[in-house]
Amino acid sequence: MNALDFPAGQSAQAARAAIRQGQWTGHTSGLADSHVQGNVVILPEAQANDFLRFCQRNPKPCPLLAVSEPGEAKLPALGNDIDICTDVPRYRVWRDGALVEEPTDISHLWRKDLVTFIIGCSFSFEQALMDAGLRIAHIEQNVNVPMFRTNISTEAAGVFHGPLVVTMRPFKAKDAIRAIQITSRFPNVHGAPVYMGDPSLIGIADLSKPDYGDAVKVAADEIPVFWACGVTPQAAITQAKPAFCITHSPGAMLITDLLNHQLATF
Repeated sequence: MNALDFPAGQSAQAARAAIRQGQWTGHTSGLADSHVQGNVVILPEAQANDFLRFCQRNPKPCPLLAVSEPGEAKLPALGNDIDICTDVPRYRVWRDGALVEEPTDISHLWRKDLVTFIIGCSFSFEQALMDAGLRIAHIEQNVNVPMFRTNISTEAAGVFHGPLVVTMRPFKAKDAIRAIQITSRFPNVHGAPVYMGDPSLIGIADLSKPDYGDAVKVAADEIPVFWACGVTPQAAITQAKPAFCITHSPGAMLITDLLNHQLATF
């Protein structure tokens, strides 16, 4: 099954069912396109307070949509049938800061002390961009959004610190201005861009070699525009080296029942 097999406007429940059954294990850009998607971080309760403070201090890359009670795999505020153990297409399992496994189901790893954090995702404002007639390169090219580690530092909280990670979407100049206007309405899913223009000034050497996701073609008359990204916590995890942690695989998000327009501030 590929992204083109999902009909436009399909329900979040249908997309999660396909994910839960192992029929979809790839990136979720363009799936259930009217629904809010979320980045996932799951940590033992002992590290949860530090990570909560990290999110509060870095709201652009880490806008919190939901935080679970310890050991609770359900997220009723985001969807009645959501099970965090099965409803993400692909997970990443980290031990002592090292990536050790990328399963499609984490039921066998679940513990009573685990706390789930769901962080807003820029996929959620893409529908608003497309509704305004803007073209999204990675969706048109049927690849994952390109993501890059930058030389911009996040504000530390306890053991968590590291570089800001950004997503990149290229636009012609007039469309870049419109994209800034539109995405500024969605602060809970990263809001307006953090930078646009020469990528080398934020520590990105080569747009054709993203740290996560896939490269996209950037035309000569297009400007690269960069948004804060919810993969930033994964960069912090490699620095903090918690004994155990689970995240989503970059681009493979939790699809919620919330609608994107519900997050617009105006």
